[in-house]
Amino acid sequence: MKLATLCYLRRKNKTLMLHRIKKKNDIHDGKWNGLGGKFEEGESPEECARREVFEEAGIKINKLRFKGVLTFPEFSKGEDWYVFLFVSSDFTGKLKNCVEGNLKWIEDLKLLKLNLWQGDKIFLKHLNKKGFISGKFKYKNGKLADYKLHIYK
Repeated sequence: MKLATLCYLRRKNKTLMLHRIKKKNDIHDGKWNGLGGKFEEGESPEECARREVFEEAGIKINKLRFKGVLTFPEFSKGEDWYVFLFVSSDFTGKLKNCVEGNLKWIEDLKLLKLNLWQGDKIFLKHLNKKGFISGKFKYKNGKLADYKLHIYK
């Protein structure tokens, strides 16, 4: 089981996205993702999100908004991934080069046109809405085979 975070930085109707094109043997190769990654020992979800965003983008998050939990059964190497989902529009810093890919501010209206995981196109629609989500996204051979999304208002 893997614990991870996913954080979407948003400003002026744009979202900071990472085009994953630099890392070898990357399950996300060619996809656009939010920022985030795996927990380090002893980290809380918030600490992990802040650290990952700083490491990947050089951005310091001032305030996080928790949006929910995403479950990805047998996502990579037969392991289940549990991902804590966050949004932030309160941050500081200057973007740096990312070793995993290219960072780019994308207009929110164009997000769903990017090469995203199919499940991302489902939960991204809920980032601006009130409440929390809990989603389970089952992939088979890189394709979304089934999903359930619960919305808590």
